[in-house]
Amino acid sequence: MRRLTFGMNVSVDGYVAAPGDDLGWSVPSDELFQWWSDRVGATSLALYGRRLWEAMSSHWPTADRQPDATPASIEYARRWRDMPKVVFSSTITTVDWNARLVTGDAVAEITRLKAGDGGPMDIAGATLAAAAMKAGLIDEYVVVTHPVLVGGGMPFFTALDDWVNLTLLETRTFPDGVILTRYETRR
Repeated sequence: MRRLTFGMNVSVDGYVAAPGDDLGWSVPSDELFQWWSDRVGATSLALYGRRLWEAMSSHWPTADRQPDATPASIEYARRWRDMPKVVFSSTITTVDWNARLVTGDAVAEITRLKAGDGGPMDIAGATLAAAAMKAGLIDEYVVVTHPVLVGGGMPFFTALDDWVNLTLLETRTFPDGVILTRYETRR
């Protein structure tokens, strides 16, 4: 069985994006950016919702060819393009960059992928993750908390019908007061 992790940058008040999908508060330090890049490098399969897919695929496929590309962004762009991806959407018709599109039931497909062989999977995008969270499919949560209150927007966690008990796996402090916490779902 494959392990499924949901991790994103989060404001102290629990949002992954401020109103208007503003992400300006979550610009990572070089150290945090390298941590995210290493995570992409270790992920066997990434699961994307449409909104985050559109944001990522509009930048990373060519980011390494930009005049201001840093060695870290060049490495991240290569890792991102090479990483196998599944995009869940009922509104887009094609995907590229080592991705395949799923237009049907996301929970059924994630359940099928988890049951198969292979390495770890990451789920990216709060809306897609909410469906997996409600279905009890997420094994690990990575909460990278930035010291900012944004007052609203897209929440990291969705409303649940029942408690989900977690076990703390790791804490780590990054520059600028950013704190990473990793939790495992207790089954």
